[in-house]
Amino acid sequence: MNTESTSVPAPSGRGSTARGSAAPGAPGPTTATAENRPPPGYASLLTRHDGADRLALPPRRRTAAPLRFGLPLLASDWVSALIGTALLDSGQRHALLIAQLFICVAVLNAYAGLYRPSGPRTALDEFPALAARTFVAWCASAALLAALHPTHALSLTALLAGSATQLLLACCGRAVVHGYRRRTARKRLSSALVVGTGPTGRRFAALFARHPEYGLRPVGIVAPVEADGPAGPDGDPHDDGVGEDHPADADTPAPGLPVLTTVEEIHRAVIQNGVRQAVFVDGPDGAGGDEDRAGLVSLFHEYGCATWFVGAGPWDTVIRSGTRRGMSQHVWGYTCHRVNPPAPPRGVLAKRLLDIAVAAIALVAVSPVLLACALAVRFLDGPGVLFRQERVGQNGRPFTVLKFRTLRPADDTEAATRWSVANDRRMSTVGHILRRTSMDELPQIWNVLRGDMSLVGPRPERPFFVANFSKTHPGYAARHRMPVGITGLAQVNGLRGDTSIEDRSRFDNHYIDHWSLWQDVCIIIRTALSLVRPAGS
Repeated sequence: MNTESTSVPAPSGRGSTARGSAAPGAPGPTTATAENRPPPGYASLLTRHDGADRLALPPRRRTAAPLRFGLPLLASDWVSALIGTALLDSGQRHALLIAQLFICVAVLNAYAGLYRPSGPRTALDEFPALAARTFVAWCASAALLAALHPTHALSLTALLAGSATQLLLACCGRAVVHGYRRRTARKRLSSALVVGTGPTGRRFAALFARHPEYGLRPVGIVAPVEADGPAGPDGDPHDDGVGEDHPADADTPAPGLPVLTTVEEIHRAVIQNGVRQAVFVDGPDGAGGDEDRAGLVSLFHEYGCATWFVGAGPWDTVIRSGTRRGMSQHVWGYTCHRVNPPAPPRGVLAKRLLDIAVAAIALVAVSPVLLACALAVRFLDGPGVLFRQERVGQNGRPFTVLKFRTLRPADDTEAATRWSVANDRRMSTVGHILRRTSMDELPQIWNVLRGDMSLVGPRPERPFFVANFSKTHPGYAARHRMPVGITGLAQVNGLRGDTSIEDRSRFDNHYIDHWSLWQDVCIIIRTALSLVRPAGS
């Protein structure tokens, strides 16, 4: 569990020996063309994102979560169903019928996407889907009620009257909800970045500025580097700012929006403007390939941004597959669909509860050992019992890890950039014992309780080495998808000491991709058993 000793690649790009100068948020090297320009297309953005320089992500914001979006609509549907049953005779108004209607309406409408966030829509757009599902819900509920309680069976007239009443009231309720949301959207515009090259990006940015009913306020245009020659005013080398086939769109130019060409600029825009949406507007002829666009989509989803895909671009598999979308699913006549960021992995709460429970018990159990170690370091090696060091945690966020001091570094530069001190002559006998038994890692239990770390996860490393390993070892940066840990799958499989960084990255990513709470328990048990045969560095 200590810092392992292995060969370290020489710092490249902007890597420096100064502490913090190679933090993971710093700009990374970009591949240059023969003219010393970044590569064309969206790859000019992703070379920095996929390399060492994984930026510390801002706190992830929820973007119109389906539950919050659909709750008022669900309440409207349930109230309508309740009033529809109130018109029935007292003998037909059974509690089982009401409960069945509530369940059927919620399930059928949710399956149809009637509670899902989307663009502006009206109750008239939803009327056919609501009518069919309301009638099916009443028929199914009435049939089950008749089977279980024949004396309360509904007549055909009562069934039609109840379903018609519910449909009418549901449409009225949804009209109120949608109308309120349209008015609110005009007043509380959501910050958005428009992803598109040249005139396409400018045209859609101006379109959203002219039509606040879509609820989006463009704050920047993400545009890749063009391949052909110097760019025009907004990044297009051949265009004068007005598309030949869109003369009307030039009436309102994009209102002084910055053009973002690096991940660092996107990062700043997301934080400073509270960006919640990213709108992809490039057509089939836009710069960059599908792979590059997928990388940008992944980046925005990591920031917690919802992504919109507007127009018949390479992403438009919905249109090509023949699946029909609602008439209201458009942006000023352009087809569109929205993709919310993936939900956090299942079991996050359970993993955190396991960490707190085990760490709290372990902290109490090993408190005599902690006290003994602290006294030994203090009286035999002098003041400064704890050693604090910056490490890179989940999503590239830095935190301060705690360890018992086994060696006093010469300066901050040595602390930040020296890989291993296992054979350093300056280390005392106490330091050797603590590192050999891994007891110098025990204060990290406090990091677990604070939430900086987990008990099980990829081992955290210093920013200097994260930057270098991410450049030279595929998959190293991806291991920061999960909270870092005191121990991990790589460690219990013997990948400590002078072992391959690439192998450890592969084990860490395999652990993340196949995570389960039981595997965490197994790794904790295997780590505890390995303490009887210490092999620290």
